[in-house]
Amino acid sequence: MNERQRARRPGGRSARVGAQVHQAVTDLIGERGYGNFTVGEVAARAGVADSSIYRRWGSLETLLTDVALTRLNAQSPMPDTGSLAGDLRTYAAQVAREITGPDGPAVLHLAVALSSSGQQGMQAGADLRAERTRQLQSMLDRARDRGEHAPDAFDVLDHILAPMYIRVLFGMELTPEYVDGLVDRML
Repeated sequence: MNERQRARRPGGRSARVGAQVHQAVTDLIGERGYGNFTVGEVAARAGVADSSIYRRWGSLETLLTDVALTRLNAQSPMPDTGSLAGDLRTYAAQVAREITGPDGPAVLHLAVALSSSGQQGMQAGADLRAERTRQLQSMLDRARDRGEHAPDAFDVLDHILAPMYIRVLFGMELTPEYVDGLVDRML
């Protein structure tokens, strides 16, 4: 195996380092909050050299943006239950599990902090919205193809995702009944 083949191998050293660095950032955000740690502290926590982080991401801000976008966009495939109501319920429950999981609140706090931290942060927020909208649009288009009346993707963001994000950011519980109620009101 030559060097080029080794570099492309999925799950190799590069993937492990990326995962370790992402986890270190998430842990530090959870412990200290946004803006309260350095690249050196991330590197030490991840067990890598500072230079590895700078070489791959260029700056702490770029790394933080990558972590937020990667974690919030890491989704299971969009559900396809055969009905819009089923798809929305499954999707909302899936998002609720993600954002209330061990790293969910820290990643949400990071996304909010980044989106209000200058031009790069505003771009991170726009990228996140664009990806969520693209994901939702695929589900809504399937529903329309089945002849169902489907809302606009931004309505789903406003009426299902935003309330869940706000509750988690303010330390409020997300019960299955609450999540289902959001979907019921949307439909």
